Amino acid sequence: MGVTVVKCGGAVPAEAVCADLAGLAGRVVLVHGGGAEIDRLAHELGVPPRTLVSPSGVTSRHTDPPMLDAVTLALTGRVKPRLVRALAAAGVPAAGLTGLDGGLLRARRKTAQRTVRDGRTVIVRDDHSGRLTGVRPRLLLALLGAGFVPVVSPPAIGEDGAPVNVDADRVAAAVAGALGAERLVLLTAAPGLLRDASDEDTLLDHCVLPPGGPMPHAVGGGMHRKLIAAREALLAGVSRVSVSDGRVPRPVTAALDGAGTKLEIT
Repeated sequence: MGVTVVKCGGAVPAEAVCADLAGLAGRVVLVHGGGAEIDRLAHELGVPPRTLVSPSGVTSRHTDPPMLDAVTLALTGRVKPRLVRALAAAGVPAAGLTGLDGGLLRARRKTAQRTVRDGRTVIVRDDHSGRLTGVRPRLLLALLGAGFVPVVSPPAIGEDGAPVNVDADRVAAAVAGALGAERLVLLTAAPGLLRDASDEDTLLDHCVLPPGGPMPHAVGGGMHRKLIAAREALLAGVSRVSVSDGRVPRPVTAALDGAGTKLEIT
């Protein structure tokens, strides 16, 4: 069995995911975000959350310098230690990493972004988010070879050496591609991709994605980003990609056994 990359969303019960990885040490990388914890810490620090809305309607977190600090502190000081502790409790040796460690994740910051505010398109220049440009998997390969589960999150390192916030789903896809992973599992708080987002009985068993252009389903927010990440992973050579329910018992095993939505490229 090859390497599996698992992305655990912030709304997914971490303990069940970590316990389910006990038999995969040395063959799995766990990638995480933590939107709810970021929002909680930002509130505690008095950092107001703001959203960027692109002219096409895609929303993202406005990561100005204070918010970048909140993102980094929440992921590295709260979410990641919780996951590493849960893995240790399940007897799984784990090592927590950000994209800064060993230059693992490289990114290009968007120095100027268009966003819609009050019906007008304006330019934002203080956002410290960006797009991944590469993964250096040497550190991951060393940890996997030693039997560890790497636990990876943003931020990445920018071209100027400064931290850059990047999307965790796309991090998982890029890591899977760089490792030549066999599987990418995107765990979420839904059974998978739904025809009707308000009805969990409308689960799609599989979904065919175009190699470029708009997605075939009118999905928004986090699910839209998951489909983009799935397409990137498939184009990078990952054999099987699925979006699956992280709320069920043994969620990783269920996904590997075929639960959720299997994504394919036309």
